[in-house]
Amino acid sequence: MSVFNASFFRQQCYINGHWVDASDQQVADVVDPASAEIIAQVPMLPAKDLEGCIVSAEQAGQQWKQQSATQRSQLLKKWHQLILENQAGLAELMTREQGKPLSEAIGEIAYAASYIEWFAEEAVRMHGDTLTGPGQHKRGLVIRQPVGLCAAITPWNFPAAMLTRKIAPALAAGCSIIVKPALETPLSALALAALADEAGIPAGVLNVVTGDGPALGKVLTQNERVRKLSFTGSTQTGSLLMAASARHVQKISLELGGNAPFIVFADADLERAVQGAIDSKFRNAGQTCVCANRIYVHESLYDAFLQRFQQATQQLIVGNGLLPESQIGPLINQQAVHKVNQQIEDALAKGARLVCGGPASASDGLWFTPTILADATSAMRCAHEETFGPMAPVFKFTDEHEVISQANATPFGLAAYFYTQNIDRMWRVAEQLEVGMVGVNTGIISSASAPFGGIKSSGTGREGSRFGLDEYTELKYICLELEA
Repeated sequence: MSVFNASFFRQQCYINGHWVDASDQQVADVVDPASAEIIAQVPMLPAKDLEGCIVSAEQAGQQWKQQSATQRSQLLKKWHQLILENQAGLAELMTREQGKPLSEAIGEIAYAASYIEWFAEEAVRMHGDTLTGPGQHKRGLVIRQPVGLCAAITPWNFPAAMLTRKIAPALAAGCSIIVKPALETPLSALALAALADEAGIPAGVLNVVTGDGPALGKVLTQNERVRKLSFTGSTQTGSLLMAASARHVQKISLELGGNAPFIVFADADLERAVQGAIDSKFRNAGQTCVCANRIYVHESLYDAFLQRFQQATQQLIVGNGLLPESQIGPLINQQAVHKVNQQIEDALAKGARLVCGGPASASDGLWFTPTILADATSAMRCAHEETFGPMAPVFKFTDEHEVISQANATPFGLAAYFYTQNIDRMWRVAEQLEVGMVGVNTGIISSASAPFGGIKSSGTGREGSRFGLDEYTELKYICLELEA
């Protein structure tokens, strides 16, 4: 059966428990980046339609927060189970709209579901505190309450996981939420909403709207009923949303751009380091905010690392994500291809050496051969800009102090990776790297049980882990005075 005949395949917005079109009937095409085929059309919801959604979602939230934590947890667990039961179909749908290899899409569906399971369990552990009384006859309590109606704006590179990392804690805390997925990949979001509806999540608690990002984002930040905004995307857009959200002092969390260093010290296990670089750099064709963006290798291992890295990179198979042998899918659009090309051409003009791959030509479409550049320097654009594509610049360094300084020489601070077998260096370097997340001897760091987020221009707030629930709650202090 075609995935487009599945019960979860939808081409309408999900608002207050109903599947609806835009009031003006305007739609946007959803295009398979591998074939350039239009596979669906979704509504371009006008701003006036979103206003009504906000009202109904806030009302639904008032009822949702009255349900017990156990009731909310049970519904989330039903949703989690339905996602796993439909894992294969959801993965195929994701590959069709986003392009990533089917094996990666299957993994993402499991990863997305893990957040729902995690926060289903955290829902019943949303505890408060008792305080030492400020006086003989006073007692203090601190309770945690849902922040209220939430909004989430998610990107195209992980169309399922970026959603559940926001929806699951919001619902677990007792909040209702409106989600606006990227127009490139709305089908995964709508499919998840269909399964949430099947699981029994009450009408209006979860809403998915599609349309123009700036127009809908303006409504979500200017309406005082929306008390919380969570955004994953570019630093430029995040800063605009942060400024707009100040009008009503919205609670905000931002997961923005990255420029992750990947450091291979002289005492590293070379084979593990090469595999880690492959895992981190080329997953999702390099279109991840935490992927290795700058690879620093100690001079004593530089040539050996490059040789092995080249061999492993050239074995990667580029092709349609639906083919089982494919490991690198297409980039999301022509703009993405152009950006990677510009960085390669800039680096080559400034002295970099092309090890394998190279700029894509017009005839390549959205396909991009995994590329390695040797002898990269800080003068090149790839040292300062997030690439978001399958291009790996390799830098040479001589000592620890030097490479830490280079790694931190960026306004971004999302993730970093390094390889060493020295336990003292593990602690020392991990503490000195100016990032929110560090991978030591591993290129894969994300987990529902760990706090995901960055510092500096990479954002504010954390998703996942027990800390992720804090983003959707407010603390209330209660002071009780007892009779003498």
